[in-house]
Amino acid sequence: MAVRARTPARFRRWFDPLALQRMGLSWLGRALTYIVLAEVTYVFLYPVVYMASTSFKSPADLYDLTVYWIPTELYLEHYDVAIEATNYFHSLRNSVLTSLPAAIGQVLICSFVAYGFARIPFPGRDLLFLLVIFTFIIPPQTVVVPLFFLYLELGWLNTYWPWIAPAWLGHGVKGAIFVLIFRQFFRGLPVELEDAAFVDGASRLRVFWQIILPLASPAILVVFLFSLVWNWNDVFMPTVFLHGGLDNATLPARLLLIVSYFFSQGSGKDEGVAHGVHVNDGLMMAATVLVVLPQILIYVFLQRYFVESIDRTGLVE
Repeated sequence: MAVRARTPARFRRWFDPLALQRMGLSWLGRALTYIVLAEVTYVFLYPVVYMASTSFKSPADLYDLTVYWIPTELYLEHYDVAIEATNYFHSLRNSVLTSLPAAIGQVLICSFVAYGFARIPFPGRDLLFLLVIFTFIIPPQTVVVPLFFLYLELGWLNTYWPWIAPAWLGHGVKGAIFVLIFRQFFRGLPVELEDAAFVDGASRLRVFWQIILPLASPAILVVFLFSLVWNWNDVFMPTVFLHGGLDNATLPARLLLIVSYFFSQGSGKDEGVAHGVHVNDGLMMAATVLVVLPQILIYVFLQRYFVESIDRTGLVE
């Protein structure tokens, strides 16, 4: 008691076993949290850093075991060759024409469909919504044969309609998950907003377009970015529905064909060498950087709004 009386209040916790125990548990929990975050960060950043570092290595650095992260020189020839091999700007145009219209269509139509599931009661609504979600778990490879014959009859092969038409009909690549995101967001909006508009004589369509959709900007941004990335990175559909040769290939599809492209330029070359170019890890990593670079730039400019939108749409729960 004498020690407690003579000790200032801010130092008394150092003599309290319970306080020391709570403080130790707090520090231990915080340390474990930082360790887990550091490991998760390493798992996600390691491939990106390795890809960027390897793309700038010269052939000598690639075979030098002492050079791992930082190259001895900034070697840019890999990027020049990768731009030529992927026909970069033409393939970039193909990727934009397949992914951007599909993303816009999924934002508009999936939000409209989700509004009906969230706010309009009708018989069989829950069952129909379950069927929509069920389409998300069906692998696209299982329905590719009937889709191929359907698009063949419609004359859509070697065109961008297999991306645009399903997206503008409320489906497309992973369309069911976008309906779910919008539905969950719309269910969280107050009903009084619609009731006030109905009293003023607004129709259901006008309420959706002028009241509900402007409030859904967080969900719109999330769905747009997810749709853009998933349509951009898809390599299955281009290999099935685009048969016009390399001119119709998207960037990820051209990345798969980059080695065969070099070997098609000549014959009688040694293994790993084609058309005077050594196909090595540096070249492959440079081509990969070029494929993901547009997505990285989009995220850099929109990451602040994207993180806020993820929080507001409830995807973190």
